[in-house]
This record gives sequence, C-alpha cells and structure tokens, in this order.
Amino acid sequence: MLLIVGTVPNPSLPLVHGSVRLENDALRVENHRLPIGRGTPALAAAAAVIRRRRGGEEVFVLLAGDIGRGDGSRAVYEYLVKNLRVLSVDVLVFHYLQPDVDWHNKVLFAVDDMPRRPRLIADAGYMYAAKMSGQAAAYDIFTPDKGELAFLADEKAPHPFYTRGFLLHDHHSVEDLVHRAYTHGDAARWLVVKGETDHIADSGRIVANVTEPIWEPMEAIGGTGDTLTGILAALCASGHDFLDACLLAALTNRWAGHIARPTPATQIAQLVGVLPEALTEAQKAMKGETKRGER
Repeated sequence: MLLIVGTVPNPSLPLVHGSVRLENDALRVENHRLPIGRGTPALAAAAAVIRRRRGGEEVFVLLAGDIGRGDGSRAVYEYLVKNLRVLSVDVLVFHYLQPDVDWHNKVLFAVDDMPRRPRLIADAGYMYAAKMSGQAAAYDIFTPDKGELAFLADEKAPHPFYTRGFLLHDHHSVEDLVHRAYTHGDAARWLVVKGETDHIADSGRIVANVTEPIWEPMEAIGGTGDTLTGILAALCASGHDFLDACLLAALTNRWAGHIARPTPATQIAQLVGVLPEALTEAQKAMKGETKRGER
C-alpha cells in the first residue's frame, strides 16, 4: 500500500482514510471531493496518475482539515499512532502536518512496531518535525527546496523561523547545505532538492543533477514540488530503487512542464493530466543516458 498522510486547508473536512479517485480537477476520497489546487491533494493526484499508468494498486490517503489551528493535524497523528501497527504499508509519505515533535516521535515509535518497515518519505512541514525531533536519519527521502534545505542545514535552529540568515544567502551552494545537514544528522539518507536544478544526494554526496527539460514558468506555479513528491512516492511503491525513483521523478515532473507548456496562471491539475505522457518521455531519456553511461 502507498499511504499519503497530510492535511488540507478546509476546516469542515473531517478525518478521512481511503483510496483516491480522480474526477477531472478533483480527488474523491470517501464522499468528499477535494480540488487539486496544490498541497497534499496535488501530491496524491500525481501519485494516483503514476500508479495507474504503471498498473499499480490504488493510492490511499489519510487526511483532515486544518487551517493552522492544529486540530486536524492532531487527529491525523492520533490515528497513525493507534493504527499503523496493523496497516500493511509499503511506502508512507508525510506531507502538510503541523510540526509537533511529541506526536512525531509517537508516530515513529508506531512505525518501528510495524511488522514490516515501509519506505519513509517526508516533505513540507513533516521534514521540519523530523529535523526538530533529531530523528531525520530515520527517513529514506526528504524532498526540500533550497530554503527548506537551509533549515535542515542549520544545526542550531529549533524551528524554520529561526534559520540563521547567512544560510539563506545565495552564496551558499546546495552542496554546502547538503553537507551541513548530513554532518549534523539532520537529513534523510536521500535528498531531492527541488529547484531550477534538481539535486539528488545520497548520504551527504550529490550523486546526480537534473537540469532538463526546462520550462521557466514552472517555477511560478504553486504545487509543482508537491507533484514531484507524489511521482517519487508512486515510483518507490512500484519497486524502483531510490536513485532510479529520484531521477525518474525529477525528469517526469520536468517533462510535464515541457509537454503542457504552462503559464504562471496554469493550474496544477493541468500538469497532473499530462503525467502519463511525461513519464513515457522521462523513461526514454533515462534509457538514453544509461546507454551512454552518463548516469
């Protein structure tokens, strides 16, 4: 099972757990219709499209509404602590949840009690909780942008708000920040650093950079980082090793921009719709690189 965990900014959404169905520009979970704007719905939609394209099983989500008060996040945390031990999960993705170190640690204890440990992927606020707890190394993959990476790289910052300014300056390279994050145990084994260039790191070392294809308006569209994480999760659930999954996810997300030719006004649902074609092109590109020995 691929299970995606997060919240949506809808205070009327109760705790929901179930498989997702795509309905044009929305997700259907139980009897709830969630717009694919950005955030966890965009991540889940991208994962569902890729899983369907690969002939895989359904994608499951655990969601609740939360507009920053923390009530929805706490409901999600509590459900995980009570139920993870009896769930059969291959890949577990944590997304937008209010960072809470105590609840995070309880969830990680529940993961440790599972009969078979799933692959763990964290993005957005959950990376913050993992780092703040000192347990970042328990995760397989983080997917930060450079700003989020700066927080991971600041061993003294207890919260993203307190990231020291010198780490946010452009003169610090991604390589420098990756090294700092690993040196202090504040990163997962694998990092996919999202940006104009996508950097893939393994155990503190940059092992690949993905720069093409490039479609500059993609940088201005909210949710493209979410779709990358969703693609990555689906590929991990399909059995790809970590390096292949990271490379293919970065390429697929870029090909979606190349195919859809979005403008800054484009909605993320339009990019999700071209992901099957984008995956095909990315696979062709991967095969070409492998034949030339350029991996």
